[in-house]
Amino acid sequence: MKKAKVFEFLSDESGATSIEYALIASIVSVSIIVSLTQISTSLQGVFNSVSAAFGSGSN
Repeated sequence: MKKAKVFEFLSDESGATSIEYALIASIVSVSIIVSLTQISTSLQGVFNSVSAAFGSGSN
């Protein structure tokens, strides 16, 4: 009786798919956050250099 229930519990894979999707979603989220952080840093440098060029050209 107990062996059957333990075997049934171990063979149950109903929640495995949702856990896999959650892991994939978290990896994608972290990747997006990292890439947006790097892009924003480089864009800030571009805008600062453009701003400096306009600032020095108007004198």
